[in-house]
Amino acid sequence: MRILYSHRIQSRDGQAVHVEEMIAALREAGHEVVVCGPSFYGESGFGGSSRRIDLLRRLLPGALGELAELAYNIVTIRQLVAAWRAFQPDIVYERYNLFHLAGTWLARRHGARLFLEVNSPLADERARHGGLRLLTLARWVERLTWRSADRVLPVTAVLGRIIVAQGVEPAAIVVIPNAIVPARFPTQAAQTGRPTLGFLGFVRAWHGLDQVIDAMAADPMALDLVIAGDGPILPDLRAQAERLGLAARVRFTGLVPPEQVPALVTGFAIALQPQVTDYASPLKLFDYMAAGCAIVAPDQPNIREILVHDSNALLFDASQPGAMWAAITRLAGDRSLRARLGAAARAQALTHHSWVGNARRVVELASEPATQITEPAT
Repeated sequence: MRILYSHRIQSRDGQAVHVEEMIAALREAGHEVVVCGPSFYGESGFGGSSRRIDLLRRLLPGALGELAELAYNIVTIRQLVAAWRAFQPDIVYERYNLFHLAGTWLARRHGARLFLEVNSPLADERARHGGLRLLTLARWVERLTWRSADRVLPVTAVLGRIIVAQGVEPAAIVVIPNAIVPARFPTQAAQTGRPTLGFLGFVRAWHGLDQVIDAMAADPMALDLVIAGDGPILPDLRAQAERLGLAARVRFTGLVPPEQVPALVTGFAIALQPQVTDYASPLKLFDYMAAGCAIVAPDQPNIREILVHDSNALLFDASQPGAMWAAITRLAGDRSLRARLGAAARAQALTHHSWVGNARRVVELASEPATQITEPAT
C-alpha cells in the first residue's frame, strides 16, 4: 500500500516518538511511505525544538503567533498537494495538529482518503495549558479537520467520544492506542531487593510528583525514586527533595533518549503515573507494561481501557487523599504482588500493543472500500 504520511511536528519529543515508530512499523510491514512534514523537523536532538520556530514564537506572541500557524498552511498545503500528485497514494495518514489544514484541503478539494490520528483535543488543551487566544477560531478549525477525515483514529475511547460530540460520525471512529516495540524489552523488571519507584516522561506540575516526594518524606520504608525526563517543574522538585532531606533518595536523570528507555524502565520495580489527563493514552504506560513493572495509576476511564485493577496494575481513587501512596506501600511490601502484576502487564503489552500491530490495523481499515465505514466506535 502507498501511504502519504503528513505531520506538522516541530520538536523531537513524545510526539516524534509516535510519528517515527508508526512510520517505521508501516515500512517494516512492506508498505511504501512518503513523509511530508516541516523541513526544520529534526534540526535538534531528542527533546529539542527548531530554533527558527522558537524565535518566531518569541517575536509573534499570543494571537499573532496563532495567525502565523494558520498562515503556514499556505506552505504545508502546497507541499502536501505536490507530494500527493507525485506519489498517488492510497491514503493520506495525518497526525492531527491544531491549525494544520493540509490533509483537510486534500480531502475536500481533491477527494483524497484521509486517515486522521488524534492524540488530544488540542484547542481545549492549549486553552488550558498554552494560553490559546483565538479559541473560537481554533475550535472551528478543529471541528472542520475532524469532520473532513474518512477515518478518525483517537488514542482512547474517551477521546473518541469527545470527537463524536463535535459532529463526527461514530462509525468513522476507530481507537488505536499507543504502543511499544516488543523486541526492545527482552527482560522483565526485577522484583528483588528494596523496590525503586520510577517516573518517565515530560514532567509538569499536574503530574503530581510533588505529592510522591512529600509522602516519601513521611514514610519509614525509605523508598528511592527515579524521575527520568525534563520539564518546567524539575527545579521545584529538586528544591523540594533537598528541603525534605531526600536529595540522596530522589534521582533526576534528565532527558532519556528513546533507545535507552527500556533499560532504564526495567530498573523500576514500581512505575508511577500519579495523574493523567482524562483522554490521554500515555506512552509511558506502555513502556512500563512492556518492562514488566508493577504500575500505580489513577482509576479513571481512559486508564481502565488499558489497565485492570489488581490484574495488571493497582489503580487508586485520585479523589481520596493518600490513596496513591497506599497503593505504593502495598506494592512495596509485597514482592509476589509486584511480580504478578508486572508479568500480566508485560504479557498484555507484548501481545496486544505493538506499533506493528497498529500499522496492520491502519492498513486493514485502508483496504476497505472508500464508502465502507461500518465499524462502531471502539
